[in-house]
Amino acid sequence: MKKHELLVPVGDMACLKQAIANGADAVYGACQNFGARKFANNFTNDEIIEAIRLCHLYDVKFYVTMNTLVKDFEVPYFLDQIEFLYKHGVDAVIMQDFGMICYVLKHYPNLEIHASTQCNNSSYEIVKLFYDMGVKRVVFSRELSLEEINDIKVPVEKEVFVHGALCICYSGCCLMISMIGGRSGNRGECAGSCRLPYQLFYDEKKLIDTSYLLSTKELNTSYHFQELLNSDIYSFKIEGRMKSPEYVGFVTKMYRHLIDSNGDINGLDLETEKLKTIFNREFTFGHLFHCSVEELRNVVSPNHIGLPIGRVVNVDNKKIQIRLDRDLHQGDGIRFLESGKGFIVNYLYNSNGFLVSKVNKGEICSIDNKIGLQKVENVSKTLDYVLMQEMKELPVRSIPITFFVKAHRGEAFTVQINDGIRKITVSGSIVQESITSPVSDERIRIQLEKLGGTPFVSQSTVIEMDSNVFISLREINELRRELINQLLALRMAPRYNPIINAVSFSKLSFNYDISKTALVYTDEQMDICLKLGFCRIYTPNLLLFKENQMHDNVYYCLPRTLLQISEAFKSRNLVREICDVSNCGSVIGDYTLNIFNIYTAYYLYQLGFSKLTLSPELSSSEIMDFVEKFKQTFGCMPNIEIICYGLVEDMIIKGNILNLKENNYHYSLKDLHHRKFPIYYKDGRTVILNYEARNFEEYSQLKSVASFRYQFFLESKDEVINILKNN
Repeated sequence: MKKHELLVPVGDMACLKQAIANGADAVYGACQNFGARKFANNFTNDEIIEAIRLCHLYDVKFYVTMNTLVKDFEVPYFLDQIEFLYKHGVDAVIMQDFGMICYVLKHYPNLEIHASTQCNNSSYEIVKLFYDMGVKRVVFSRELSLEEINDIKVPVEKEVFVHGALCICYSGCCLMISMIGGRSGNRGECAGSCRLPYQLFYDEKKLIDTSYLLSTKELNTSYHFQELLNSDIYSFKIEGRMKSPEYVGFVTKMYRHLIDSNGDINGLDLETEKLKTIFNREFTFGHLFHCSVEELRNVVSPNHIGLPIGRVVNVDNKKIQIRLDRDLHQGDGIRFLESGKGFIVNYLYNSNGFLVSKVNKGEICSIDNKIGLQKVENVSKTLDYVLMQEMKELPVRSIPITFFVKAHRGEAFTVQINDGIRKITVSGSIVQESITSPVSDERIRIQLEKLGGTPFVSQSTVIEMDSNVFISLREINELRRELINQLLALRMAPRYNPIINAVSFSKLSFNYDISKTALVYTDEQMDICLKLGFCRIYTPNLLLFKENQMHDNVYYCLPRTLLQISEAFKSRNLVREICDVSNCGSVIGDYTLNIFNIYTAYYLYQLGFSKLTLSPELSSSEIMDFVEKFKQTFGCMPNIEIICYGLVEDMIIKGNILNLKENNYHYSLKDLHHRKFPIYYKDGRTVILNYEARNFEEYSQLKSVASFRYQFFLESKDEVINILKNN
């Protein structure tokens, strides 16, 4: 039978213990820095050491997420943390930053690297590049279907999310909270801008009133799990490093059963009801199984809505009466769905007004109206007290072992322990003939199998011995303790010996230039930019490119998140995904490559990019630091471009989630602060632009070190001219 891995999130030690006890094959957590869930509890370095040892004891792998983008001043600290993990035996590091992936692969050649979903692993070319580099595993974008993942024929370990929170935007492509609030999702600081309410406008006409238009349901593939088991996916990943230990334990147990039973869904309805009391935004089977827009989003609530349990039938200032469709216990948490109010049921009364610990479904209960509820509402259970108590009792995860004993007169008494992989043998004194008290094989067995206080359980004890021999019980006990201690140490030891290589850099060669460039959408913009003599003019409009490709300075801006990037290449390209472009002629790398440090730039130049656009998340001072650091390290100026004016893409979303007319640029989303974000649908993707243009003045000091790009969107010819005059 094909082996699969169940990979479970652990935000702290309590979650780790739940994951191990409930059957995880591997877990992933983060250190205090450089993890994409900065606001989880995460692990201190001492806890990391403890966690790795505990995982290895139970043959569970421990992966650490070092999957944020890294600024140049942070590189030494990042590498120090990697080396700490490496020397303490971490099983793999999950990474996003391309420069750090390349560097670490060369510096620590036998450290296993997984390419995070933050790398936007959505195309054959990206996956093939990582595999060729030596990356062991790729975590696929959650926008890909099962068929698309299976069709990417690269012999790399494939990992997919099967349960948990979904991003509405392709991972690694979301700049919204960074552009509007200065907190970068690419650096673990996501504040959930997609979970906020928005209005949809067409010009000044409101099409959709305030609603959670970008908020997704929770991914739940449990009812499709047999299909996943029949795919070539190796690792099934659960999301949830900010979830409770009980959530981690319950979902781990649920998917452990699905894997072990080959996707058997008998009893799954009941388990799903229980799950809804732990965390429920409503569930979707996601893009993996071609969900519709309605199946993807929950526009009513972005929060935990629980399990429906009944409806209020009467309410006054003192009491709330509820007709129950499901049992309710004292200590349960409930929420009234229309008002959003909720609390813990401390006092529960039956229909006769007596205090009780439980009221059964079909009956009417009363609870104190301590929230000032005023009207009849539907009721959900958001915390199941009985289930929570059950989840606090961790299942025992035992390690089976076998003892082999030899006790022959005139030879050393030997005992071997075997855990199925490791064998350890210890020897005691020379076996003597018994004068008065021979030891029986049953007594030897009893003494060896006294394993209380250890994680081991004996499957069998095989004894080969002569009759009428004497071995002291003390010696048997001492050999058992020695074997157990040796096996514990062996199981918890690192799985490899660290190898640290020096990293060298070859000389770079490219045509360095400082110039003005433009990105245009319309014929009018193209015409005026051609007349104004821009060094390069990029356009995502394929027809506009074809009409103007006779001009050597016109480049095609490739769409993002393509399944086959190479099929979209033209004679000159602005490329928006990381891939090998060494045989593709003149190729410029866009800001969507998330270039934060000089190593990402260096390795992208090695892949054939002639010029690179730095991330708009970098400040002007950080860009100057980048330039100086690049010159010091590689001996030449970096050939870079920055966006000095225009609207940056805040999000790119699979599908037409708001039913927009294609290639129509009159739509916008308005947030609670009355900021309007242009939004359009093109080529199967919904794109949200930032509400305000980049500020040229902030970057004016960089004129001598970088090309400046003007990103035009709906500007007229006259507006283009005025913008250039003012800048």
